[in-house]
Amino acid sequence: MTDYTAIRYEVERGRARITLNRPEKRNALSGALLAELNHALWDADDDKAVHAVVLRGAGPSFCAGYDLDPGARAAVGDGGARRGGNIYAEPTIDDDIWRLERNQYQRMALFDMHKPVIAQVHGHCLAGGTDLALLCDMVIVADDAVIGFPPTRDLGSPPNQLWLYHVGPQWAKRLLLTGDTITGAEAAELGFALKSVPPHLLEAECEGLLDRLALIDADLLAANKRIVNLGMELMGARTLQRLAAENDARGHIAPGTRAFKDNVKAKGLKAALKERDRAFGDGRARVRGPEIRDADGRLID
Repeated sequence: MTDYTAIRYEVERGRARITLNRPEKRNALSGALLAELNHALWDADDDKAVHAVVLRGAGPSFCAGYDLDPGARAAVGDGGARRGGNIYAEPTIDDDIWRLERNQYQRMALFDMHKPVIAQVHGHCLAGGTDLALLCDMVIVADDAVIGFPPTRDLGSPPNQLWLYHVGPQWAKRLLLTGDTITGAEAAELGFALKSVPPHLLEAECEGLLDRLALIDADLLAANKRIVNLGMELMGARTLQRLAAENDARGHIAPGTRAFKDNVKAKGLKAALKERDRAFGDGRARVRGPEIRDADGRLID
């Protein structure tokens, strides 16, 4: 697979750049995109010229989440009965877990590959976008990025679960129980990201770090990445990812999730999302200071 359509891939000066390339969809994650991403990551890991990888998004956003378009369907194979399908299908619980685990397998390359990956996050990093970012080794964000998992309001639970390891249990709960978002600057303060920088300096910051990683023997980079990740595995990180997929399937059968899916079928995705989010005002959390809101639910500065 070299003729990528959902991503762009290039190698230069000791680095591989992988760009999510569905800007018209804010780089929403489709089955095709995840398959291409998985292939490109392992290709970069195999390439002796590559010391590190940067993952970024084309257009105004890093990644706005999973593709929720009712028309976005998985391949149907030979036409026989298959587990594949979109989120509006009516799978058995095992079908749902199988599909979630298949997608998780594609994403876990970020964690499992030997070479370090930097997430270069700008614009929206929502839902599945956070699944990708948190599996990377270092996350550098624009100060004004918008980060969170709004689908926990109505669609389930993150099928990857590294929030706990990065922001701790209380902030993981605060953000996932409400689906509220934080800024890139706040994400760095909490530990979701290594650091945040002004938007116009984001690319230079990531490229500068890639320059430094290119000076280090790739085998040494692998040794130091893998011992940290093995430490996280000893703290249960890998087991929790497996459980997260099954837990998301549990969330998919909640009455609120079923009601949202019915609303999408009746009114369309955009209208259903707008209706869901209306009560949450601006949808923001505040990391420092009180959350005082106006009558529309918007934070007052």
